[in-house]
Amino acid sequence: MSSRVRSSTISDVLTRSARKAPDNLAVTFEDRSWTYREYDDAVSRAAKYLRDLGLEKGDRVAAYGQNSDAYGILFLACTRAGLIHVPINYALTGGELSYLIDQSGSTAIFVDDHLAEYVDALDEAPTIRHSMTTGPDSILEAARNGEVPAVDYDIADTDVAQLLYTSGTTSRPKGSIMTQRALVHHYASCIDALDLKPNDRTLIPMPMYHSAGMHCFFLPNLAIGATIHLMQVPVIPEILRRIEADKIDTLFLAPTVWVPLSNHPDFDKFDLTSLSRACYGASIMPVPVTQRLQKALPGLGFYNCFGQSEVGPLTTVLRPEEHADRPESCGRPVLFVEMRVVDEDMNDVPVGESGEVVYRSPQLCEGYWDNPEATEEAFRGGWFHSGDLAKMDDEGYITVVDRIKDVINTGGILVASRDVEDALYTHPSVAEVAVVALPDEKWIEIVSAFVVKKGDVTSEELIEHSRKTLAKFKVPKKVIFVDELPRNGSGKLLKRVLRDNAAADPEIAS
Repeated sequence: MSSRVRSSTISDVLTRSARKAPDNLAVTFEDRSWTYREYDDAVSRAAKYLRDLGLEKGDRVAAYGQNSDAYGILFLACTRAGLIHVPINYALTGGELSYLIDQSGSTAIFVDDHLAEYVDALDEAPTIRHSMTTGPDSILEAARNGEVPAVDYDIADTDVAQLLYTSGTTSRPKGSIMTQRALVHHYASCIDALDLKPNDRTLIPMPMYHSAGMHCFFLPNLAIGATIHLMQVPVIPEILRRIEADKIDTLFLAPTVWVPLSNHPDFDKFDLTSLSRACYGASIMPVPVTQRLQKALPGLGFYNCFGQSEVGPLTTVLRPEEHADRPESCGRPVLFVEMRVVDEDMNDVPVGESGEVVYRSPQLCEGYWDNPEATEEAFRGGWFHSGDLAKMDDEGYITVVDRIKDVINTGGILVASRDVEDALYTHPSVAEVAVVALPDEKWIEIVSAFVVKKGDVTSEELIEHSRKTLAKFKVPKKVIFVDELPRNGSGKLLKRVLRDNAAADPEIAS
């Protein structure tokens, strides 16, 4: 019996929507638009083109570009052709870019034209290299031209679809091995948890190389037949304009974009009344910031999306009706995720106490690409270990306390950096803050705050302000002012960069 009888691949997700509503608007980007039939046909053409290049099932194809209709086509074409898609952060260059290409073993790469120079500069690059959108050999031109082929490359839902590289916030990126089956389960979880509907109009400005942009919003919306408007990059005035022009009702942004958007001088100049679903994630949203956004947009429902690449990434959601009672929580597990909070011996911790979040789920990766040691460590005890420190209440809601590696041990007492960050965020002159441990001869580690100011304030004033709400041992002993905090392309804070920079700066280290 053919495996197609019970097929549940990513390619099927798009094809089923195209058969159900072929003439509905699927995707727009700049001056191009695609119906569901057109987008599905484009993916078939692109899939055949990729195999005609000599690529075989299981080969890795790197995607080095910003958001576009062609970027989405390339991913879907890889899944239809049995190839493994390798999304690469377009901010990476040099050794970081080379590492992902080499570690994944990519034999082909598709590149945005304005990024081509960074591939040119590499000592070694994949032998098959083409543009994402320009010229006869680009994925876009292959997708737009020619007959629509009847492609069938005998793809199974157990086949690997993508290597999702972790952000590398604490170590070198690891390639999470995501199967077609894992991601399709993930799409069902997203549709359920985020209340996605076929008549939605979704704007995606956040990068699609990141699992949230691609797998929480692009593919789940294609699965239900919604309309997706893509932006190349998140530019706040353009986001505001597009909400009004396209009557956008669904928008996902990292907190680092929501905050300046709500404070933008043009915020009140646009009609944003169509917006009904505001999703945020990729990093912790400080509670004072969430409250400010809810005040600015009272008719808007907020969804706090939490997770990590290895699980698709969505694992928990705090829904709009739950924000008022639990503003600090990340919510409860989504449809296909089982979660526990455990101690070092894998015992469930008591309600309200901190422990590590562990998962079981069909959404989970198969392990890390060419890294059996990391795989064994992450899946010890029959559960996937997230590295997140959290508390769970008696109704199953979790509140993230910190990344385990970011907890500060000062004089033998553990301090969660988020507690200190939330206290400092209540000062009106603090725009952004990140709290880390810095080495100290007396205390071993001291609580240290890196602050981006939005008004006149001194370090002494901020330390005094924190004393009002924090226990003495949590009060920062150092406040360092910086122009900006280091983040990766998806908005995640890179605390290891702050620690490394501090160690290299004699004034801070002293």
